[in-house]
Amino acid sequence: MQVKVINRSKHALPEYKSAGAAGLDLYADLDEPVTLQPFERQLIPTGLYIELPEGYEAQIRSRSGLALKHGVCVLNSPGTIDSDYRGEIKVILINHSDEPYTVENGDRIAQMVVAKYEKIDFQPVEALSGTQRDSGGFGSSGN
Repeated sequence: MQVKVINRSKHALPEYKSAGAAGLDLYADLDEPVTLQPFERQLIPTGLYIELPEGYEAQIRSRSGLALKHGVCVLNSPGTIDSDYRGEIKVILINHSDEPYTVENGDRIAQMVVAKYEKIDFQPVEALSGTQRDSGGFGSSGN
């Protein structure tokens, strides 16, 4: 799929790191390092602007290594970039660890996955069809 992009960052365009990769790594585009204190959140710019076709979204997700090694995650993961958004892609990072973490210019901070979505029209009804699970909530389907 072709996606129009404006790259105002100091970095090359994101690319897939392997043949089977679903996500593109996003890079921090910073003039100076940003230190996230424990449990602090910051909005980190990428310098990228995209134009997605209607019917697609870009999902911004945590990088597993950053989350495992440092406790740094995308706060609203997955964040959604809608097809009609034309602003800069920025990433809300949070430091879930008890140690400060410094984001440097060019660090890989998140990954972006483009996905197709369907729009729905609600159909008001008085009852829904039954299932084996029915209205069982959290943990009701077993371990």
